[in-house]
Amino acid sequence: MIEVSPDIKFKKQLKRISNSSLNECMQCGTCSVVCSLAPDERPFPRKEMIWAGWGMKDKLIGNPDIWLCHQCGDCSTYCPRGVKPADVLSAVREISYQHYAKPKFLGKILNDPKWFPVAILIPVIIISAILIMAGTFQIPEGPVNYSKFFPHAWLNSSFSFLWFLTIGLGILGLRNFRNDMKKQDPDLKPTGSFIKNLFSIRKEIILHSNFSTCTAQKTRKIAHFLVFYGFILLLFVTTFAIYAAVTHNYPLEFKNPFKIIGNIAAIMLFVGLGIMIANRIFNKKDFGNSTYNDWLFLVSLFLLTVSGVIVEAARFINWGLAYHLYFFHLVCVWFVIIYLPYTKFGHLLFRVVAMVYAASINRKLK
Repeated sequence: MIEVSPDIKFKKQLKRISNSSLNECMQCGTCSVVCSLAPDERPFPRKEMIWAGWGMKDKLIGNPDIWLCHQCGDCSTYCPRGVKPADVLSAVREISYQHYAKPKFLGKILNDPKWFPVAILIPVIIISAILIMAGTFQIPEGPVNYSKFFPHAWLNSSFSFLWFLTIGLGILGLRNFRNDMKKQDPDLKPTGSFIKNLFSIRKEIILHSNFSTCTAQKTRKIAHFLVFYGFILLLFVTTFAIYAAVTHNYPLEFKNPFKIIGNIAAIMLFVGLGIMIANRIFNKKDFGNSTYNDWLFLVSLFLLTVSGVIVEAARFINWGLAYHLYFFHLVCVWFVIIYLPYTKFGHLLFRVVAMVYAASINRKLK
């Protein structure tokens, strides 16, 4: 006999985020049949829907199948009761960011709109404090030179510290996530090292091949591909910019290859984010419910990209508002970086870890 202990609070949270009528699921299995990714053995999302209806949080949080789902939307499109399984699984992922957050309060303020002012205030205070300590919290005279406003030594050291701190805290949460996946089915013993299993799924990560199977949302692959590689290119350019600053070869000229790469990355992000935003506004039927977490990710990354382009232009034309815009851009950058494991951007980390774990137990997608 299996004892079921429903978590009513979790179920209510799941219904609120997904905007789904969980109790109307009749377990017909259509969602699993039409899913082009679900494995033949124990396919998703049918079993996840019954667990969601019963409020079985322990079966959903730490379930690798939640992350193997790419939210193509095919299951929601063909659901005869309109229960929207894709949105339900997306809601579980959203709750997971808060569940595995280290420290917990960061997960809370990033997933509740009433705490948004606090989330903004944190990077504003940190940046302002650094500028005060550096003695440069004022508008410099003369031609625009951002290093006079935020000295490179202070900027690079503080940014690097916060980046490694964020990654470290993210790893703590991911470690707990991996332990919970192991508890889901203790009879399955993972094999191979993390690196070996990561290498085995390199094609999906590099080519986003699983997105090609989507029928309801065919533009998802293009959008994700552009945003994924656009952001990676920006990180690459940022790393080079730190090196250039340390070696006193910064700022870069407009025709510098790394500056060109950075501008190409910005275009990729503009196009990718534009597709995502347009689909969520004008194609709600296929792209499902858009939550606060969805828009926080899209808008913050979009503002980071826009402000970066404007700040670059402001330096070249020597615009008087350049330093004010630069401060805003820094807040956008640090907002995205500091909060990466706690927002929807964190799915990049969680999904990779789940896919690696799935490879280690030989749970293959179709």
